Amino acid sequence: MSGKPMNGAVVEGVDFERWAVILCKPDAVARGLANRILGVISDAGIAVSHRMDLVVQPWQAHVAYRDLLADTGRRDPRDLATYIDAAYAGQTVTVALAHGEPGVHARLRHLIGRTDPARAVAGTIRGDLGDDSVAVAQAERRLVRNLVHTSDDPAAARCEYGTWYGPGRRLQVSDFDRCSVILCKPDAVERGLVDAVLERIGVADVTIASRIDVIVQAWQAHVHYWDLLVDADWFPDRDIPACLDDAYAGKAVTVALAYGKPGIHNRLRHLIGHFDPTRAAPGTIRGDLGSDSLDAALSQKRLVHNLVHTSDDSDAARRDFGTWFGASHAALLIPPKEVPDQVTPVEH
Repeated sequence: MSGKPMNGAVVEGVDFERWAVILCKPDAVARGLANRILGVISDAGIAVSHRMDLVVQPWQAHVAYRDLLADTGRRDPRDLATYIDAAYAGQTVTVALAHGEPGVHARLRHLIGRTDPARAVAGTIRGDLGDDSVAVAQAERRLVRNLVHTSDDPAAARCEYGTWYGPGRRLQVSDFDRCSVILCKPDAVERGLVDAVLERIGVADVTIASRIDVIVQAWQAHVHYWDLLVDADWFPDRDIPACLDDAYAGKAVTVALAYGKPGIHNRLRHLIGHFDPTRAAPGTIRGDLGSDSLDAALSQKRLVHNLVHTSDDSDAARRDFGTWFGASHAALLIPPKEVPDQVTPVEH
């Protein structure tokens, strides 16, 4: 008796109720539509990540179409295996992962539209971008070119992950709806307030882990404050690049990860308070511990010293992680199994 799992699992520890695989088919790649398709999905509020291009091996296409190939009730007289090989083997596809709320699979299937682009309604990907039809494909004895596939359900997503990303490859992901990056800024470090800041966050039904100290490189400050840099015309009295370099480059900061329930980003933003400490309410971190003001910063043509940053939302958390921890620390994104009663720094 083999040790093969009865449920056909190819990866463990991933909630495939929230994850789906997106396959931009060879016709989408050939027409240069992969970016546009993934953009439509992202614009619909579904996070897209782990994109990669690959050349299809025959077995991958066979597994992807296994239900059709093994359907004993199929009345289609075509040699389906030959058509699949012609459409996929040796061709380039783009795959990505989609993450959303439970039910993401049904949302994606509705978004991409009907199998036959000629019958897909306007507003769907196949309806708006498709240029083929089932009738034409049957006449030309080939598969219909309908641009994109997404997982039908969690079981399909689990199998498709193994098909396109590789059997046994661990999916190193974090649910960034539940994870935020905490940045204790140079003024917090200089004033010895890092522990106090993290303790205030740690008692707010949040788990803090993976604390590290970082000497800031200029690029990190530039990426973190990209919005200030591109909107620098809002600050005509200040040289924003110079302000960032002066405030951050070569300075010590402390970063950590905060894990909690969905909505963590709004809760933490409320906890740290208004960006101007003089306007931050009592009970907030900036209101209680801040010692600077926006007026003082403006008069001295510098950035306001306001102790701490937490990620604005899940997309910002993903970017903040890459900025301050880096891809080489992706293993840190596995949440702690137990929620400690207090801040638990992890040495690196």
